[in-house]
Amino acid sequence: MSNFTETFFITGFPGFITERLVAKLADSGCQFFLLVQKNFIEKAIRNIEKISAETAAPLENFAIIEGDITKENLGMTQEDLETVCNETTSVFHLAAIYDLAVAKNIAYAVNVEGTKNVNELVKKLKNLRRYNYISTCYVAGKRTGLIREDELEHNAGFQNFYEETKYLAEIEVEKMKADYPVTIFRPAVVVGDSKTGETAKYDGIYYVINYLRRFPALFRLINVGNDKVKVNLVPVDFVVNGIAALSKDEHAIGKTIALADPNPLTTAEACDQIAIAICGKKSVVKLPTNLLQKILMLPVTPTLSGLPHAGVPYFFASQNFDTSKASELLSTHDVSCPNFKDYVKTLVKFVEKHPKL
Repeated sequence: MSNFTETFFITGFPGFITERLVAKLADSGCQFFLLVQKNFIEKAIRNIEKISAETAAPLENFAIIEGDITKENLGMTQEDLETVCNETTSVFHLAAIYDLAVAKNIAYAVNVEGTKNVNELVKKLKNLRRYNYISTCYVAGKRTGLIREDELEHNAGFQNFYEETKYLAEIEVEKMKADYPVTIFRPAVVVGDSKTGETAKYDGIYYVINYLRRFPALFRLINVGNDKVKVNLVPVDFVVNGIAALSKDEHAIGKTIALADPNPLTTAEACDQIAIAICGKKSVVKLPTNLLQKILMLPVTPTLSGLPHAGVPYFFASQNFDTSKASELLSTHDVSCPNFKDYVKTLVKFVEKHPKL
């Protein structure tokens, strides 16, 4: 055993959420084993230097381990594998393909087989205190209505291979709850930081922000949302704070936590809030839902609007994510999800300042 109070094994570094989670967990008494794919090692080194400079964690507390979750033993050398198995106390598995338009074979290899490989590693750890798996609310697929945190299996189907493979991966992790200290986290749609607006890519609600920014006075007149469907948006700082807090809370062992907004806006309200943030005025007209859906799925629409067809179903899927367990557990750590209205201007300002990422 090492002299550290905690040794974290983390996949998905240097991804946007993972990088922020490492910074949040960084402490002089903690050691980090960061599994990094070969082509991201240089970026990972730069990020670790930055995290070390900004936190109390010395540079020598961070070890980059070259590997790949799609390979046996995650592609680690025998020496690295032995060190990881002997010293790791907590695992955070974030590595995944997050693309809505991802091809089936890639999604299965990374999200399903990759998670099975991480599960096998977890079973070999000698001092495991917690296995934190980052799933998504959208394992719900095409289900509608209220979706509870303790519900998983269904046969409603899926919008894409991203949803389907994250669902199959979560089923594999769920099986481990019987024998291991597992916590599953399901974030909703993750957006930029609620205080700085910082984000790593412009997708999801950013399609609407960039669409309205093209011709604000004209495009804001027609609301591309509707009053029937809610869009569940969560800022990255809330997601990271929630994972960090509950990964150390014993009451979260064996639980599945929806890191979602308990009071989400309808898609129409969200679009109006973006319009107000950009040009100070709401929309004037709302099109009938069926007509709007047909327009958004026209071949020419992605070119005009910037909204890809893969994103359209999320504006019309009537899903409400129950956050009872999350709210109960997070309240003791003073962590809560801010309302989109309170930080939308921050997101828009960041986009205006950084039109290209």
